[in-house]
Amino acid sequence: MPTTKIIPLTYLGPVQLFSHIVNADAVVIEQQANYQRKTYANRCSIAGANGPMHLAIPVTNIKGSRTSIKETVISYDMDWQKQHWRSIVSAYNSSPFFEYYADDFAPFYHKQYKYLIDFNMGLFKTMLDELELDVNIRLSDEYVATSDQPNDLRRIIHPKSLPENDKQYQTIEYRQVFAEKYSFVPNLSVIDLLFSKGPETYDILKASIIG
Repeated sequence: MPTTKIIPLTYLGPVQLFSHIVNADAVVIEQQANYQRKTYANRCSIAGANGPMHLAIPVTNIKGSRTSIKETVISYDMDWQKQHWRSIVSAYNSSPFFEYYADDFAPFYHKQYKYLIDFNMGLFKTMLDELELDVNIRLSDEYVATSDQPNDLRRIIHPKSLPENDKQYQTIEYRQVFAEKYSFVPNLSVIDLLFSKGPETYDILKASIIG
């Protein structure tokens, strides 16, 4: 039976999200809701030399709670693209598959995008290509309130929601780039898994879904 998942817009979203996508036929990405700070819409976490590193995209034109996700504009008052790419290179340059995939992601950090959704969607589609996923993608036409239905992942895929609370998901550990320095860090950005395991990424994501 075809499955459609409703998912939040994310910046290099977490492993948990892509585990659900691998097991879906189609995804609807929320763009009509009001933009909210401290979500995956403008931030991701990667493995830094001293522990998890959090990368945040600065945004502008936030009019209280009235700016929709699709209208959210990226700020370039600081050169965050240079900072983010340097951090990614520093974190993963020694990982097994970074050089294989890096050239596909680097262009996003050298071109300025006006809207957050365009930048994120470009990265999202690139990740689907790397995983060779044939998933139908659609942006939401209108806002639908979040629910607890199994196909609605907007509450579950959130920095404040622990992966353990997702009854459909189980963490599968893999060797991370700084494994000698600290223990496994779950649910980092999916690029952590991709750069670490390469072609095995799909199988790990597939096995992470329960049922």
